[in-house]
Amino acid sequence: MTQDDFNLLSTIGNTPLIELAKLPGPDDARVLVKLESKNPTGSSKDRSALSMIEEAERSGRLKPGQRVVEASGGSTGTALAMICALKGYACTIVTSDAFADEKLKTIQAFGATLDIIPSVHGKATYPELFDLMHARVEELGRIPGNHYLHQMKNPANPRAYNAMGREILAQTGGAVDAFTMTCGSGGCFSGTMEVFRAHRPEILGIAVEPAGYRHISGGPKGVHHIDGVGDGPPGELFRYEFVDGIEAVTDDEAYDMARRLAREEGIFGGKSAAANVVAALRVARRLGKGRTVTTVICDTGYKYLSGDLFTI
Repeated sequence: MTQDDFNLLSTIGNTPLIELAKLPGPDDARVLVKLESKNPTGSSKDRSALSMIEEAERSGRLKPGQRVVEASGGSTGTALAMICALKGYACTIVTSDAFADEKLKTIQAFGATLDIIPSVHGKATYPELFDLMHARVEELGRIPGNHYLHQMKNPANPRAYNAMGREILAQTGGAVDAFTMTCGSGGCFSGTMEVFRAHRPEILGIAVEPAGYRHISGGPKGVHHIDGVGDGPPGELFRYEFVDGIEAVTDDEAYDMARRLAREEGIFGGKSAAANVVAALRVARRLGKGRTVTTVICDTGYKYLSGDLFTI
């Protein structure tokens, strides 16, 4: 055993892959979900946050005494705050009062500073909000001593999810037919599909977008409440060549699925995780029995308890 074996950061990744027992129909493909809620901060973003920090360290762009700055609606910010706490960096997350209070409090709990951009009526889907957030973090990134990770353009973001692809292939013995994933930066979709396509080119990549703002297929900026996706068109990291289909999911479908996952499958996930499963079940019906669809429970439902997702 080495000291690294007892390091919290070593627990990131290698998460369980669970088969849904009740939601798929008897003639559907099986649906396997990657429980990324088992990562230290309860999110798949632990993977990309660690990858971006460590790459910046290796390249010499991030040095002791510097401050890490990034814009985030919650999960990336939480992951960065935790990692910066362990590594000794100051951290500022540009965010908004539109996002779940649990997320903002968690970022602060790890010692990071919040730079809050006010929203209009507490709506995260106010289109200009994200432009304001990105403008603010760009401004902070120009201050000497600050290091802006720029998750939307940082190749260490999708590279982190190559490991997820390898894990799923190992857990299934390579028996994967399709992968469904909501896309913000597109890091998880692109990094996982890169590994899948290298393994077998026939594996389908299904990108998932909010029906209220079809940011991948190209639609007007509308209102939706699926946190973490649809903040704007995917950036330069998104690998469109891996997209074999696009599934649009409504707020109501995502909310209903989050509740069903908890009550029928015992899986406690957030809104984008539920949208992933909505799309996965559609694909499972089309592919039919004997095939395998994989997707991701990208964060935990504990981040949404103060809102209207899990109402009594």
